[in-house]
Amino acid sequence: MAEEKTAGRRLEVGIERIIMASRWLQAPLYIGLVFVLGVVVVKFPFKLWDLVQRVLIVEEGDLVLAVLSLVDLIMVANLVVMVIISGYENFVSHIESTSTTEKLSWFGKLDAGSLKIKLASSIVAISSIHLLQRFLEANTVSNDKLYVLIVMHMAFVVSALLLTYIDRLSVTKKVDGGH
Repeated sequence: MAEEKTAGRRLEVGIERIIMASRWLQAPLYIGLVFVLGVVVVKFPFKLWDLVQRVLIVEEGDLVLAVLSLVDLIMVANLVVMVIISGYENFVSHIESTSTTEKLSWFGKLDAGSLKIKLASSIVAISSIHLLQRFLEANTVSNDKLYVLIVMHMAFVVSALLLTYIDRLSVTKKVDGGH
């Protein structure tokens, strides 16, 4: 009887080790996102150089669009960095920083719920930039397309608000002694 419990416990421990080790299967995904970040970084100077070359001849509206395009790339890069660092930290392994100056203000503080809210907020901001770009090009964009873009943007806004509300409910429930 004792041998059965011991064999059963060894099997249980083995399964638990495999399950815990499976989190490392996500590591290549985060490394892939580092390459995606590299693609964004490579694209940025080309867009900047294009803007610099046209700065004296471009109209103000087109200048604003070009600047918004650069801001958009930066926001996408920020989003990718957030997902890489907080996702790895939350789901794979704790990141040991070599110095306190390297630590970001949110480093180690983003749980899965907070990350979803930051991601949703970033998507709303990126969507806002795209929507503003289309409004600045309103004479070349059909009204139907603008309406669709507005509806999509509002869906992102509502989703972000709902995620925030749900997260607040779960925090309140934990504070009130709920499980």
